[in-house]
Amino acid sequence: MNYKSLFYSATVVFVLGCQTSPTGRKQLLLVKDPDMNTMGVQAFEEMKKKTPIDTGEAVNRYVNCIVNAELQVTEDETGVESWEVVVFRDSTPNAFALPGGKIGVHTGILPVAKTVDQLAAVLGHEIGHVIARHGNERVSQNQIAGGAQSIVKALGKEQAAGVLGAGMQYGVLLPFSRTHESEADIVGLDIMSKAGFDPRESVTLWKNMSALGGSKTNEFLSTHPSDETRIKQLNEKMSESLQKYQIAKSNGKQPNCKL
Repeated sequence: MNYKSLFYSATVVFVLGCQTSPTGRKQLLLVKDPDMNTMGVQAFEEMKKKTPIDTGEAVNRYVNCIVNAELQVTEDETGVESWEVVVFRDSTPNAFALPGGKIGVHTGILPVAKTVDQLAAVLGHEIGHVIARHGNERVSQNQIAGGAQSIVKALGKEQAAGVLGAGMQYGVLLPFSRTHESEADIVGLDIMSKAGFDPRESVTLWKNMSALGGSKTNEFLSTHPSDETRIKQLNEKMSESLQKYQIAKSNGKQPNCKL
């Protein structure tokens, strides 16, 4: 194997695939937006076939009212043609996003996101995942990890450790997931503020999540920041967000979304 060519090619991939997220963070994106959007749409269609959907008019009107208000102030450059939000009958307090503008909301999040502003924090977060191309970045990271694993096999574990660094699983993959979650929190905070939702409720949301208790994985090995970390990061941006919120209200942005 020509190792110089291998590492040269890897360097070219990093240079060509490097872009910037909405917060200014450098990203490695190796997949074209249309391809990612197609993948997201297909995956979402499969989920809709396998997971019960809540078709209740009130809850769907409520969720879509919030999303529509937030999309009015969202800049999306990923080529999403139309956004879709589906409420799934699932008791877990969760929501998720896929490339292509697909958002899934579990009914179990509603008792936790107790106000319209708290649910706006959840949905702004999910929109943030999409417009920040986190799905693309994750796929790209896995492609690089696959190449790195090939290098490990070729060089042997001890030699490869000096090139890749020990603990590739936690050192390459999982920290990016925590970065994605934290970034989606900040992007979502910006979106909800500009749409006229009270950004302070994002902190209350995570206090509610923390109050659920249960077993929590150590943050270092987790794919999510701890509740305390998220609250701290949100509070650091709160002054700026409150200014945007006041401007939005003065401009008449007061979403009337009710369940």
